[in-house]
Amino acid sequence: MKWQGRRQSSNVEDRRGQRGAGGGRGMPMVPIGGGLGLIIMVILFFLQGGLGGGTQPAQQQPANLPTSAEEEQMYEFAKVVLADTEDVWHDLFAEQGYAYSEPTLVVFTDSVQSACGVAGSSTGPFYCPGDHKLYIDLSFFHELSTKYGASGEFAMAYVIAHEVGHHVQTLLGLTDQVFSLKDRMSESEFNRYLVRFELQADYFAGVWAHHIGQKGYLEAGDIDEALNAAYQIGDDTLQKRSQGYVVPDSFTHGTSEQRSGWFKKGYEYGTIADGDTFNMEDPR
Repeated sequence: MKWQGRRQSSNVEDRRGQRGAGGGRGMPMVPIGGGLGLIIMVILFFLQGGLGGGTQPAQQQPANLPTSAEEEQMYEFAKVVLADTEDVWHDLFAEQGYAYSEPTLVVFTDSVQSACGVAGSSTGPFYCPGDHKLYIDLSFFHELSTKYGASGEFAMAYVIAHEVGHHVQTLLGLTDQVFSLKDRMSESEFNRYLVRFELQADYFAGVWAHHIGQKGYLEAGDIDEALNAAYQIGDDTLQKRSQGYVVPDSFTHGTSEQRSGWFKKGYEYGTIADGDTFNMEDPR
């Protein structure tokens, strides 16, 4: 991805070297990103009362931790990716007659306080609808490459664009609609909606890639890196890797084929309207 020397978003909070403390509940430590953290955080958020029902931000205490040159480069890269999502979604919302409200990216180390609660790095990147912020510990991108086999800058870009996709869903009212169903059905039935919810965020990430491609920002291999990242964090692939077998009723994000397929569809179509994952056939 051609990113050096381009505009960086100013909607970034650098909380590296600070510790999330104070109120809120500790989150379960689930070792995967690309959206899994969001499910945990959002469920708790809605159980606490939805918009306005989250915990209050706690005071942050500096730890003065050093950062490496590689981490600083990832930080600069993330700000460019966020800026590109802002440009793309402003244009797409304007086409529909709406104004796009930009999210904030929070970069943290080890743990962080959000309006959805306190989360650790092992939760993975997540989006909190209570404060319209994306949360990322940059060490996740090293883990994405070494542990999950999804290397390359555009694998990182896909993860950020996926979380921004959840912000788009919140602005469109889809987050409220999906999580209002939780108490009306069994866990396995609700999981089917979570799969559709996550696949739509993958689709929206593809939409973003479509439009920056039209601007000439993509390089050879970028889309393959994103498709591989989406594939590597599919529910079936993760379950096979961790336990040797799959449990479809427990899927919350979709299979590897579905995740990469919906990203690819977003990349090919580039529209909001063609990303209706909620009316597709049963993912299982």
